[in-house]
Amino acid sequence: MRSLSLLTTLSLLTILSLPPPSESVRCHPQDKKVLLKIKQAFNNSYDFSSWNPDTDCCTWYIVKCDRLTNRITRFNLITADDVAGPIPAAIGDLPHLESLTFHKLPNLIGTIPPAITKLANLRTLTITWTNVTGPIPPFLSQLKNLTGLYLSFNNLTGSIPPSLAQLRQLTGLSLDRNRLTGSIPDAFGDIPASLMYVDLSHNQLSGGIPRGWGGFNFTTLQLERNRLEGDASGLFGRGKSIENADLSRNLFKFDLSRVEIPQSLRYLDMNHNKIFGSLPAGLEPLTFVNVSYNRLCGRIPSGGVFQEMDYSSFFHNKCLCGPPLPECK
Repeated sequence: MRSLSLLTTLSLLTILSLPPPSESVRCHPQDKKVLLKIKQAFNNSYDFSSWNPDTDCCTWYIVKCDRLTNRITRFNLITADDVAGPIPAAIGDLPHLESLTFHKLPNLIGTIPPAITKLANLRTLTITWTNVTGPIPPFLSQLKNLTGLYLSFNNLTGSIPPSLAQLRQLTGLSLDRNRLTGSIPDAFGDIPASLMYVDLSHNQLSGGIPRGWGGFNFTTLQLERNRLEGDASGLFGRGKSIENADLSRNLFKFDLSRVEIPQSLRYLDMNHNKIFGSLPAGLEPLTFVNVSYNRLCGRIPSGGVFQEMDYSSFFHNKCLCGPPLPECK
């Protein structure tokens, strides 16, 4: 009995002395296998030099493991000129990914692969400053947990898929500086209330603002340098929380004097449109305003932001007058 008790005690001590699994075996073997496929797909670029198959993949550059599960949750490949080729389909075999970033990769080409839809836990997808081409794939709407979709500075073409409105967790959407055409989908009139940041600027979008946008509270809305038209006054109002609005270099046409300026607004750029009327009350607290190249009339108010801006923020209107422009007649 005494020997059995001693054996039990020794066995227990041995077990207790072993390091927990999270310390002894960090890298999940399946994740390592997938990562090595990705490395091979990118022709063993220098940026993957730390990816030695004999080392723990949780210590590798570019990726990050969850401390509890030891599964790969982040893949952030940034600023690498020698990374060339399309996004490998193997990226979809990292099922625990929450953040996926390809940024400033001028030799990243091809289209966004359907394999990305397997990343059911993905919360942020960033593909920016690359040479990725093709349309924005409608299948991105299958990533139901996305809170951020950022596809800026690429060579994406075609129209914006209406299905993106099905991403009900989105808080940020950037599709700017591509070659997108067509209108902003009507389905975007029913975008989630959580969507606070929208940047569709520097494209070739046409048509009007979705009707439902008048009921939303964006904090930042950037639509500049498109071919959008019609009445955008519904984006503003006393109860809105918008802070930054850039509608410049479009074809918007509405009476600015009837717009109620939200108290939250700090940045307003409406230059190069067809906006008429006069400057409304409530603009003084802003830090920036530009209404040049429109069809505005009346005296420019004094005080606040109007003391900070020079004539270039107001010139080339129908009959605006007063400092910093010439005095009214």
